[in-house]
Amino acid sequence: MPGVAPRAIPLAAADDLLAAIAAIRRAARRHARRPAELAALTSAQLELVRLLRRRPGRSVADAAAELGLAPNTVSTLVRELSEAGIVVRRVDGADRRVARLDLAPAVRRRVERWRDERVVALAGAIDGLPGAERERLLEALPLLGALAEALAAGERR
Repeated sequence: MPGVAPRAIPLAAADDLLAAIAAIRRAARRHARRPAELAALTSAQLELVRLLRRRPGRSVADAAAELGLAPNTVSTLVRELSEAGIVVRRVDGADRRVARLDLAPAVRRRVERWRDERVVALAGAIDGLPGAERERLLEALPLLGALAEALAAGERR
């Protein structure tokens, strides 16, 4: 409403949301073991692997922008993951100065299987909720996506 000051969100509610998200991620991880070749990866390396699973063919600059990291940091991650045989670099056909990134095929299969196991476990838990709660959760998904975007952009709501 115009002219109405926004209500302050209690810090405890924000803390509860972060705790719930962390608990969901931990429970999903317990349902599926991380593939052996990913077991020793840092969180930044793992985030790059997840990004390349979702969006293969990204350049270092694209990946840096999407992850909110400096390009030189992503270059270091790519070098480390390439040396480990996890990431492959291909020259862009239109601009030979640009490398396109992807997961090595065998790694991609294992990462997809790992993701699928976590998604199936989470879908089962969602399906087990009472109907009204399940619907409220599903209706809130776009809102959670918008919240993630606002947080990443540094916006305040």
